[in-house]
Amino acid sequence: MKVWVNGELRDEHDARVAIFDHGLTVGDGVFEAIKVIDGVPFALSRHLQRLRHSALGLGLGEPGVDAIRPGVAEVIEAAGRPARARIRITVTGGHSPLSSERGGGPLTAVVALEDLGPTAAVGDVVIVPWQRNEHGALTGLKTISYAENVRALAYARERGGIEAIFGNTAGNLCEGTGTNVFLVSGGELVTPPLSAGCLAGVTRALVIEWCGAQERDVPLGALAEADEAFLTSTMRDVQAVRGVDGKQLPVAPGPVTRKVAEVFAQRAAENADP
Repeated sequence: MKVWVNGELRDEHDARVAIFDHGLTVGDGVFEAIKVIDGVPFALSRHLQRLRHSALGLGLGEPGVDAIRPGVAEVIEAAGRPARARIRITVTGGHSPLSSERGGGPLTAVVALEDLGPTAAVGDVVIVPWQRNEHGALTGLKTISYAENVRALAYARERGGIEAIFGNTAGNLCEGTGTNVFLVSGGELVTPPLSAGCLAGVTRALVIEWCGAQERDVPLGALAEADEAFLTSTMRDVQAVRGVDGKQLPVAPGPVTRKVAEVFAQRAAENADP
């Protein structure tokens, strides 16, 4: 497998990042994960735009998306244009002191690829006992500081869940560790607004645009009482929620979830970079 590092395509065993890289020492960096289908990255422009937004929001400066885009193409070609894969773009603060202070040198940029297996059509979720801070410095930024998500997902997996769900400090529904959450109640399709502290998911935005979901605050407890619910993410697309904390929802996938999944699949097939 080939890995693109700072403009050079290297063998994965020869790809190197400095021990003093700020991404390694303090988690100072941002990333994007992009689905590749039959050698074509999906919604690449939206992902690069969000990468830039996250880098600027974190104070890293311009991440160099004009150089990263051809790097994505090089890695995909070197992998033989795989049928289904995940591209990960990571940009870090580069060589820096062993402290929170940045070094001021060039950023580190990495593009890597791995094959991607199938995603389950339905699954259970677990609400975790920790809260997202919708007022935090990293709110809305896709950073590599993922330890909280790692801990939460392990908590959910230990309890039979495929995803962990966070509420926020206001007691409202927020997001999963790597997903956005939609629910159907009284025939209305609803998802938390970005002000709730959730990440501006690419798939989330497309579902809102293509299917007309409403953005509004929802109490955390409303998820378990929903008629239907589903998760969205780049790798899952639309994934039905079967149960919440062991309580089964009435149907999974329900009619609204099925329709959203159909519309998403159709529109995504028509345009690989919407």
